[in-house]
Formats: sequence, structure tokens, C-alpha cells
Amino acid sequence: MQASFPEVKTLLDGITVGGRRISDQEQILNLVESSKLLLKLVKSGQFCLDKATFVHLHRLVARNEALEWGHFRGEGDEWHYTPDVGLGEHGRYTPLPTVNGGTNLDEAFRRGVDALNDDVSDAFEKGTAFFLFGALQRFFFDGNKRTSRFMMNGVLMSNGIDAISIPAAKAQVFNEKMIRFYLNRDATEMLGFLVDCHPEAT
Repeated sequence: MQASFPEVKTLLDGITVGGRRISDQEQILNLVESSKLLLKLVKSGQFCLDKATFVHLHRLVARNEALEWGHFRGEGDEWHYTPDVGLGEHGRYTPLPTVNGGTNLDEAFRRGVDALNDDVSDAFEKGTAFFLFGALQRFFFDGNKRTSRFMMNGVLMSNGIDAISIPAAKAQVFNEKMIRFYLNRDATEMLGFLVDCHPEAT
């Protein structure tokens, strides 16, 4: 979904944009509400790199869009379906399975965040690594990359670092690099891409 700035501005002013799907419009409004929540959490010093914050943001990011939202896969009514990621000619990437109660994802999240907190002291590295961690593990049925980007930016802004926004012009490059990340689990290329997208990149 790509919307122009005038279309987004019109929608935020409360006017629907002709020719756009309702789901596109809802996604934009969800992202706006999620952004407001993130800024509120950061400004009040309440942002934490934890599950409660992660699912709180997802509750807004994927509202009325994902199969379920606001909790990990398996923690709700649906636990028979595991979403995968299409990788074009490279096939598909399948994350940890959805199991009743979501205990496997809960444990994976705990171990991942513990490792980031124990082993990664640099805020920029920690934030960007969390984005890739969330995108790879796919804790939710949908909205994983968007929610993980909010968490990344929460880490950055909480440490006085400007947020990272991926320009629409780089969307195809982003998708191509993410496919390679899903295939080889090597974060080097994606971390370099995120550095290049930072406002202070030279």
C-alpha cells in the first residue's frame, strides 16, 4: 500500500480518499494512532523493550487487519494457523509454529530480549537488532515488521537518537534485502540499510 502525502493528509482530516480500499485507509489511521502512542510512551519515560509494550503497540498497528491483534500467536482463539512469508522465487519462510497458549513464542521473546539487554549496550544496535528479531520470529499473525519498527524507534528515541523512517523510494530495496535476511539469517546487510536510512546518515 502506497499513498501520497496529500492522500494521507486528506484522510487525517477525516475525509475518505476516492479509489482507495477501506483497509488502506484503516492501516494509515492505525499507524497514526500507533505513532501517537509511541511518542507518549517515550516522552513520559514509560517506553520499555518488553512484551507488554510490544503487544500494546500491535493492538493499534494491526487493529481490524490481522487475524488477531494485541497478543502473540497462539495466545488467543486461533492456534492452528502459522503464517509464513513469501520469498518469491526462493519459496517461503516459516517461523516458529503457532501453538496453543503461545508458550514457544513467549519463551523465544524472553530469550531474545534478555540477550539484547545483556549483550548489546549500544542503543542503535539494540533497536535495529530488535526490529530484525521481531520481523524474523513473527510473533503476530500480521503487522510484525511495522510493530517491530515502532519498537526499534522507541529504543532509539528513548536514548536521544532520531527515529528511522524507510522512504517509499527505498521500499523495493528494503523488500529485497529482507528476503535475503529471511534466507540466510545474516543481519549485516539489513543493519547497513537501516543505518543508511537514518536522518544523520551521510
